[in-house]
Amino acid sequence: MSGRLRQLADEVRALEARLRIGGGADKIERQHTQGKLTARERVERLADPGTPFLEIGLLVAYDQYDGQAPAAGVITGLVMVEGREVVVVANDATVKAGSWWPETITKILRAQEVAMRCRIPIVYLVDSAGVNLPYQGGVFPGQYGAARIFYYNSIMRRFLRIPQFAAVMGQCVAGGAYLPALSDVILMVKGTSFMGLGGPNLVKGATGQSVDGETLGGAVTHTELSGVAHYALDNDAACLDKLRELVARLPRPQQRETAWRPPAAPPSALYDLLPADHRMQYDMHALLRTVLDDGALDEFQPNLAKEMICGDARIEGITVGVIANQRGLIKGRPGERPRFGGIIYAESAEKVAYFIERCDKQGIPILFVQDVSGFMVGPDAEHEGIIRAQRGTVVLAAGEAITLRNSASGLTVVVDK
Repeated sequence: MSGRLRQLADEVRALEARLRIGGGADKIERQHTQGKLTARERVERLADPGTPFLEIGLLVAYDQYDGQAPAAGVITGLVMVEGREVVVVANDATVKAGSWWPETITKILRAQEVAMRCRIPIVYLVDSAGVNLPYQGGVFPGQYGAARIFYYNSIMRRFLRIPQFAAVMGQCVAGGAYLPALSDVILMVKGTSFMGLGGPNLVKGATGQSVDGETLGGAVTHTELSGVAHYALDNDAACLDKLRELVARLPRPQQRETAWRPPAAPPSALYDLLPADHRMQYDMHALLRTVLDDGALDEFQPNLAKEMICGDARIEGITVGVIANQRGLIKGRPGERPRFGGIIYAESAEKVAYFIERCDKQGIPILFVQDVSGFMVGPDAEHEGIIRAQRGTVVLAAGEAITLRNSASGLTVVVDK
């Protein structure tokens, strides 16, 4: 019997090795030619060196679809990232461009359920062409169809407060774009990622407009124009390094995260920084360097609504979210009029509201450094929905971030008012 078991074990190992190749050597080479890592290479790069990867569902669909769906086109499992357990979901673009079969949905749901039951973060490495259309009849219907993925997204985001990070590292089209949109933080890779409800060809057919993918839904578009994404990275490696950094920042219960480092500038620097006349401008970033460890601020959406500064930092080794106002005349995007600093516009209110919500879900305390005259008024502001934006900011700030429960606490510092 032992001989038979060894044989069976060897057969299973051989099958697993074949499945881990995904779509084959030629598809892997094509992925590399496009300047992208494969899904398994991404998972390996994300994980702490030398730590095991507990894969879930490698054999799913291996004997279906004439062998064309190894691992159902998605890699799921648990990895160690910066010393903590993380669930990972990585689309395998070497398998039918990472498209979704019905079994793909099953694997993603299972991974989300593991994250919810264990209360651990989940990372989505997105590189998918969307639903595999010949099999879409088995994807959408039923209680456990594709829509349940988004339901779980919402449950984790609204009620369980489980951190969700989505890195768009290739295609992310149609309904699949909702998955990163419902995550807490979205990263994109410049030049190789696309996120949108319809690609350039669909837009051409539907509207007659000709537009390239980067302009329509690339990393720069979504981090500087639409504001849908939050970080634009140069390549896959930089994107995965950023993910590791974000995971490392998540608070650890009853534990100081890192050694305390003094601010980059002494508090006495404020005397020379702040103007005697409160109407004069000054550099808020310079002010923050007198407060934050090493003066370091990882800014959140730095190229959107620049009159409002949001970002992650540390104070005495503890991770904090920072919300501050930049005074002065703020240069806008090409073709836009400059904005006045110290005033909240609809776009900046939405940026702040999203950042507060994210900090609240991750249990990160917030430092408000406030030097603001109020919300913008006038026809342009009303047409941009300033009332809705103001409501969202006030409700989130009052109801989530400042309320002292098991979420984020808030500290407000009023500057020069």
